[in-house]
Amino acid sequence: MPLLARSVQAPLHIHVRRGAVADLGRILADGRVSAGGDVAVVVGPGLGERVAELIRPTLSSADVFTTTGGTLDAALELADKLRSRPYDAVVGIGGGTTVDTAKYAANRWGLPMISVATSLANDGLASPVASLINEGVKGSYGVHIPFGVIVDLDFVDTGPDRVNRGGIGDAISNISALADWELARQMRDEPVDGLAASLARMGAEAVLTMPGDLHDDAFVTVLAEALISSGLAMAVCGSSRPASGGCHEIMHAIDSLYPGTASHGELAGLGALFCTFLREDERRFAQMADCLARHQLPRLPSDVGLSDEQFVEAVHFAPRTRPDRFTILEHLAMTPDEISRKLGNYVAAVAAH
Repeated sequence: MPLLARSVQAPLHIHVRRGAVADLGRILADGRVSAGGDVAVVVGPGLGERVAELIRPTLSSADVFTTTGGTLDAALELADKLRSRPYDAVVGIGGGTTVDTAKYAANRWGLPMISVATSLANDGLASPVASLINEGVKGSYGVHIPFGVIVDLDFVDTGPDRVNRGGIGDAISNISALADWELARQMRDEPVDGLAASLARMGAEAVLTMPGDLHDDAFVTVLAEALISSGLAMAVCGSSRPASGGCHEIMHAIDSLYPGTASHGELAGLGALFCTFLREDERRFAQMADCLARHQLPRLPSDVGLSDEQFVEAVHFAPRTRPDRFTILEHLAMTPDEISRKLGNYVAAVAAH
């Protein structure tokens, strides 16, 4: 991932509640982002009519753009449309692909961007990163952190549980990413940003131990705040280091070798549990294994449809996805045979939890 622009500018708005989309006009006006409502609202193809109906009473002068999202071409096309008239801000409403498309398009013209999440799949809702596909390859593009982050629990509640469960895996993977960062400090004298680390750890710890599930507003609120904190951590330190270690290297390797296997968060959680096992941190391993099981998230390669051989190949390939990053995978530098033996022990350890 390219180095991000370092920024400690916190979002003007952080709202996690029901009815936030319908209140969007009042939220933006209160923060003096757009007192007149001259904003471009970007939605995915499945939300357009519902969102337009909800925002019309408080954002009557807004223009609504529908994007298929997810690609650099779609983001550039949206950016061209944003030149049609002066806008105070861009509001991206939807899942990760829609929000990332809006982030990139707004960043192109230096417009404030408000992220309105309708799902909690990963920490992209508040991060200074837009993940977009370019020529068949997903890349990470540095953008300005959103000026506001709004999570409407009504939309989250009606979304697919599997999508939102992925956010749990992504949130707790920060624990593994932070352990890798500390390892890099010990072994390579890599500087660690204490504030960024604290932000990333705070949310991860809360999700790890929080009772309840996605049907409880209290749990969903904690998850949303954890993902927002993770995005802020990346903005503070200027890279994805606080939220991306060996766990995400494994995720990117699986995405590259076996695309479509599972979601970002599902693979991040699986990768984090495996990396925690490699670090021989038994206490953390037990906590994470229990959390993933409690929320019905993958813990074994077979849970995402991978054979042991395929997972070994992905772990061996993983360091190549982030050549500049030092994690437990680079530290151990395992051969495929060594990874296979570790995996056998890992499977037995998971079975014991």
